[in-house]
Amino acid sequence: MESNRRTVAELVAERWGDHRPGLWFEGRALTHHEVAAGAAARAALLADLLPAGAEPHVGVLLDNTPEYPLWLGAAALAGAALAGINPTRRGPELARDILHTECRMVITERTHLPLLADLELPGVRLLLTDSEEYGDLLASYTGAAPDASRAAPDERLLLYFTSGSTGAPKAAICTQGRLAAAGASLVGQFGVRRDDVHYVCMPMFHGNAVIADWAPALAAGAGVALRRRFSASGFLADVRQYGATYFTYVGRAVQYVLATEEREDDRDNPLRLGFGTEAGAVDAAAFERRFGVRLVEGYGSSEGGAAVQWSPGTPSGAVGRAAPGLVVLDPESRKECPRAVFDAAGRLVNGDEAIGELVNQGPNPFEGYWRNPAAEAERRHDGWYWTGDLFYRDFDGYLYFAGRTDDRLRVDSENLAAAMIENILARYGGAEAVAVYAVPDPVTGDQVMATLAGNFDPAAFADFLAAQPDLGTKMAPRFVRVVRRMPVTATNKIHRAQLRRQGFRCADPVWWRPPGDQTSPYRRLTREDIEALLAATRNPSEAHRRGPTPRPR
Repeated sequence: MESNRRTVAELVAERWGDHRPGLWFEGRALTHHEVAAGAAARAALLADLLPAGAEPHVGVLLDNTPEYPLWLGAAALAGAALAGINPTRRGPELARDILHTECRMVITERTHLPLLADLELPGVRLLLTDSEEYGDLLASYTGAAPDASRAAPDERLLLYFTSGSTGAPKAAICTQGRLAAAGASLVGQFGVRRDDVHYVCMPMFHGNAVIADWAPALAAGAGVALRRRFSASGFLADVRQYGATYFTYVGRAVQYVLATEEREDDRDNPLRLGFGTEAGAVDAAAFERRFGVRLVEGYGSSEGGAAVQWSPGTPSGAVGRAAPGLVVLDPESRKECPRAVFDAAGRLVNGDEAIGELVNQGPNPFEGYWRNPAAEAERRHDGWYWTGDLFYRDFDGYLYFAGRTDDRLRVDSENLAAAMIENILARYGGAEAVAVYAVPDPVTGDQVMATLAGNFDPAAFADFLAAQPDLGTKMAPRFVRVVRRMPVTATNKIHRAQLRRQGFRCADPVWWRPPGDQTSPYRRLTREDIEALLAATRNPSEAHRRGPTPRPR
């Protein structure tokens, strides 16, 4: 154990005696001292309630209420670990998350009790934060002062779930030392000050809100303003009410804010910076024009195995410069991919060979998954950390995100990255949001399918595709699903697993081009077309002989 590493418990204890306002929620405010005192009381309660010999794990099934950061601080002081429970999970999946992380207590509130009804949770005690019993229990510990001596940097603090396209979510481990170091790093990177206010509107059961928003505020002694659940319409009003200077985002959150009605005074706000992922260069530029706030697109694997920091001079669209040890590899050959080549308009022209998986061949702080050695082996093999994310790297060493490895498509023996196709389709004038993913080809490999939220004109869309100089011959979507609103996960990321699972068999209108018909306008997919496609998938050799489905006259 390194003696110079900080713990989150130490950061919590340092706020004892600090009587500045430190936590805002729905018109109420707590001082930093009150937050530290509240964490200390809950830590004492936790120490008395956890069964002897049990793993010191507590589940938290809450919205972004003050109880969430108070229990984060409590777990740190008690030398325990907090498992963030996703309230969008249901039934056996929800029970599995609680039991897998060996939580003997679940902190929740009445609004979430229906989620737990009828679940088999042997040995798990529920504490309702809005109950009389809870208040009575805490009353016995109100005089507790924070004591950081029980905590160590290498002790587990977070068990937060990360999910892929298949399999049960994995509980990534984050220790006190890693979380404290992550907070300190962001303080240095963004110049976080004591008088800053961090707006936490992303769900705290997800690593983004805790690691990128709450932790740097704690490390700097800055304030935190909570939003129970993300609201695009309430975003600017909250920022103004609380004097927020910094916020984080994931997924489509920025796009939802941009979709709200513009006002002449949008730039009248105290924000200095937004930090997150997946906003995209177009939306980031639009956000800065409208609100006068710079968005920094960062990258850090949820598990901590690799990170890329933005720095001044980073080109538009890039995440940052590759640190020593970070390389882009072809997963099959294990060789480094060629550097990216761009045309005069700045568009990638050699994506097929330049895009590969980001791998950390140097030291990394990945701390593993809870009780999941198979998942750990997938991340850490050949002596390296494999991120599961696709990138390409230019000749100056800057890295560009190209999607998840799960989002890679193989069309006619050519590897394509869904994110690259999405960036092109996002230029279509009727598109409010775009998702690209693979559906099975009846013969071999994949076909490209896109879901588009917004206005869709089949002839105009075909003309648009033909006019895109960087749209490769294999990139044009075979199928286009048109939706009014893009399905998203609890963290506002596009729900790609759901889209892939539904494919072209969905209730929304789907337009398509039959095989061999890549230049004509798209036409509506009919029930007869679907039956023929399914039959072809069951009998690919027959589909290959029969050729494209005839077009009705």
